[in-house]
Formats: sequence, structure tokens, C-alpha cells
Amino acid sequence: MKNLRLLLLNLALLSVGWVNAQTARVQVIHNSSDTAAATVDVWLNNTLAIDDFNYRTATPFLDIPSNTPVDITIQPSNSVDTTSGLFRQTVNLDSNQTYIVIANGIISASGYSPSTPFGLDIFANGRETSANGATETDVLVYHGSTDAPTVDVVETSVPAGTIVDNASYSDFAGYLQLAVNDYTIEVRDSANSTIVANYSAPLQTLNTGGLALTVLASGFLDSTQNSNGASFGLFAALPAGGPLVALPELPIPTARVQVIHNSADLAASKVDVWLNDGVLLDDFEFRTASPFVDAQAGVPFVVSIADSASTDTAGALAQYTFTLEEDSIYIIVAYGIVSPSGYSPASPFNLDVFASGRETSANGATETDVLVYHGSTDAPNVDVNETSVPAGQLVDDIAYSEFDGYLELSTNDYVLEVADATSSTPIASFNAPLSTLNLGGAAITVLASGFADPTNNSNGPAFGLYVALASGGALVPLNLSTSIEEMDDQLDRAINIYPNPSNGEVTLSYDGDGFPESLEVMNLGGQIVKSVRLNSVSTQNINLNELSKGIYFVRIIKDDAHSVKRLIIK
Repeated sequence: MKNLRLLLLNLALLSVGWVNAQTARVQVIHNSSDTAAATVDVWLNNTLAIDDFNYRTATPFLDIPSNTPVDITIQPSNSVDTTSGLFRQTVNLDSNQTYIVIANGIISASGYSPSTPFGLDIFANGRETSANGATETDVLVYHGSTDAPTVDVVETSVPAGTIVDNASYSDFAGYLQLAVNDYTIEVRDSANSTIVANYSAPLQTLNTGGLALTVLASGFLDSTQNSNGASFGLFAALPAGGPLVALPELPIPTARVQVIHNSADLAASKVDVWLNDGVLLDDFEFRTASPFVDAQAGVPFVVSIADSASTDTAGALAQYTFTLEEDSIYIIVAYGIVSPSGYSPASPFNLDVFASGRETSANGATETDVLVYHGSTDAPNVDVNETSVPAGQLVDDIAYSEFDGYLELSTNDYVLEVADATSSTPIASFNAPLSTLNLGGAAITVLASGFADPTNNSNGPAFGLYVALASGGALVPLNLSTSIEEMDDQLDRAINIYPNPSNGEVTLSYDGDGFPESLEVMNLGGQIVKSVRLNSVSTQNINLNELSKGIYFVRIIKDDAHSVKRLIIK
């Protein structure tokens, strides 16, 4: 069929005396994504040159008369003449020159945003073959997506870096003379901060040695604003013409990122976190963490910390630029002081980045991986000792703003003593109930948070250890270890609290000698939120309706022994 059409075209040109005239070589490419122009006829003067020309197809190179005006008319398919053409343009081509002509833009009066007018873009120094022979492929790059921004094209597999710089809609970028390999190319915004799309350019696989191609950005980034037209992609026009060849789309390279808010400055108690010009975390509160999210890798991006009422990043409290490595996992902790006064020491606000993060335990469900971070501005260098197993020293001489790397711990309940690293004086001991909290298989971050001396720091939050879970949300406080004797196993076996989970009404049953004296309900911070004096009976009901939904620890005390039960109120 193609050869028949070429024969008919040459016969038509012969009939008007063109074939033996001086000519130029021309390839026409249909790249108008307007659905109204999905199939068109192309007329030269009053001769139908290309019948039923489909979107994303190209003609072979044709001989077209040169040094004389030629009227090009675009008509709907099945047209019989050039009357009331959809588009008209007169060109005058130079003899013995090679041209690439691309039809692009919007014909319809509505339904497209932006409604960039239809037109013909002409490149006057085209090629049909590579300038350097069979070992290379010459690639002409054209930006033909009406709603795509100005872009760069970056080759990442060699890596060759930026191969096209600041190409805007309707721009030709000139020929790239490439060795015949398979490449990976990213289309990025002109600020080099966002990857618009990622593609394979398999020149070797497609056997394009010795050829000259045109690669076009085609279609819409946002089809919903453009009559649900064709989606964005990169397509290659071969010199032999025919349907354009779609370059295979690849996943955009990403890394995983969790952000943790650990700045105890009251002025930063709630902030907005911006990623480039978009809000990543709105009203992000102190002692909360984001879940792990995907962020683009390989491009620099700007993280801005702004006031919670921010509408842009112009007045950001702080800004930082990061470039992430593909498939890496990052934990970013916001810490330090924003206020000019009221804090001692006034360690500046900053972001600390740990580049070897984990979302799950490296060794499976029987262990919990614990990343330790010192984020208390006025606390000294500290050691962390485990005193219940006892496992001894877990962390040695960690300073403010340092990560200590992952501890790979059996999923048990521990007691962690935080001590001054210089004097070995204990600062505080905390329960770390990894088993009770069902953290087997998890990877968590434990942060020193708040002020050792709140009175010198605007009466801000007090020092404590807090856990950031991979799922994000409010940090889980590790409650202070109490001075009551170790939990008594016999007492623990004699006590049952049910139902659990509870709607607020629970029953305490006791099957043992004597009776417990009291019951205390503690939140996850170790604060006692309800105390009950118990009756000397084996079964009694306890009303906890005033407590909000959440996880609590119920401590039952008998003489110098105690039992602790985990209770969920739903």
C-alpha cells in the first residue's frame, strides 16, 4: 500500500510538471495530538499528496519542488479539495536541501489547555543517514507536547549527562551523534529538580546504526485537561516512515524517605514541609514522623521547612538541597532551635540525614532493628546501657545530632539507662517494650528528644526517649522505668483483665493468695492517668470510660510486687 501511494504521488507530481524540476527532500511527521486531527489529508497546491495521514506516523522522505512556492493544506480525511482547509501554509524550499516537517498543535476551538495553535515546524538541515556511518545514529530531538514544560534530557546509563538543555515546545534541539548503544534517558524540568518521565532509547536493539532519526516528545502530560487525548511519550520517526516507534517507558528512579520532626523549639511545634514547590507534610507536629514515601532519585530537590500557615516557600524557616541515590532508604530528622532567644544552648535548626535506613528488620520477625539518634540540644554526650538482661553498653559516647547506626536486637522488653558519657552518671532509665509493642521484624528509630533542663529552654518539653515507627504518626514515648520491684511472675499469672480490646469497661479477676491493693493506668509516656484502690474481692469491674482511645499499660500492685498488662481502649 505504501509503495502504491508513493507511485500515485509521483504520478500526481508528474502531471503538474514537478518530478523533473529541482526538488528538496522532505519527511512529514504527524504529531498533532488533537483528536480532531487524528487522521488528515495533506494537499500540495491542489494535489492530494498524503491521504488519510494518521497521528504518530511519518512519510518516507519525498521529493518536493524547490525554489517555487508550495501551498500546504491540511484537510479532514476523505477530503476532495482544499476548500476551507483546516490549516494552510506556503513554503519555499531550497534545492538539494533535506527538511523535516512536523505537524503539531491544536485545531479544536475548545477542550485543550493550553490551546496551542496548530502549525508546521520545519527543520532545514535534516538527514536521512548518519553523518559518520554505520557505527553511529544521528538523533534529531523535537519538543512536541503542548502541555509539557521546558525540559532537559539527561542520559543516565553511560552516564552522558545533559544531552538536551532547555528545550521548549516546538523547539528542535539539533542532531545528537550517538554511538549505537542502548541508552536510558530522563526528561527533566529545566530546573533539573523533577523527572518528568524516564525512557529507554534502545538504538542497538533497534539496529539503527547508520540511520538518522527524529525523536519527538508527543502527547499530553495531563490528558484530563486535553479531551482525554494521547498520553505523553517519546516516539522515533524512522527515515523510511511509517508508524512512529514508541520508546519504552521506564519507572522513574526513586529512593525511600522518612521525615521525623524532633525540633523541641516551641516556635517550630507545628510546621509545613515542602518538597520543591509542593507541600509534602502539612501541619507537621513536633514528635511526629511521616511514613516512608517515594522521592525521586538522581535529581537535586529542595526541602523547605515553613510556618504551618505557609502558602509558599518564600519565607521558609530553613531550606536544604538533597540528591538521593536510587533504591536507597533515608531517614531525615529535623532538629535544633529556630528562635533567636529563650534557649540555651541555641543549637541552630537543621536536618540530619541517615542514608542507610531500614523499613524492616534485616534478620526477620525475631529481631527489631533500632537506629539511635541524639536529638536533645542541652543533653551531654551519652552512653546507653541495657540493664534488664543485662546486655550492657549498647551505645557509646553519642553526641548531639549524631546517629549511632542500627542495633539488631532480639524482640524482648528492655530497660535502657541513659548515662552521661563523661561521668557515667545516670540521667534516666526507660522501658523499651519491643515485645509488648509487637515490634518483631520492625526497624525503628529511637530519638533522644526534648530538654534535659526545660527551665533554661522556654519551659519546653522535657527529655525523653521516643520511637519513630516505619508507618509514621506520633512518636511512641518510652515510659520511665519505675522504682517498684521487678514484675512478679506468680502475681502476673494470677491476674486477668478483660475484654481486651475494651470499650472502656473492664473486669479484673484475681486467683491467688491475698489481694492486690491498687491499680494504675499509664499512657505510653509513663504518666499515670488513672489510679484505683482495689477491693478485696476476686472479681471487680473497673470503669475507664474517661480515657481516650489508645494503648495503655495497667499496673496492678500487691505489696512490693507488680504486674503490668497491656490494654487497648477502642
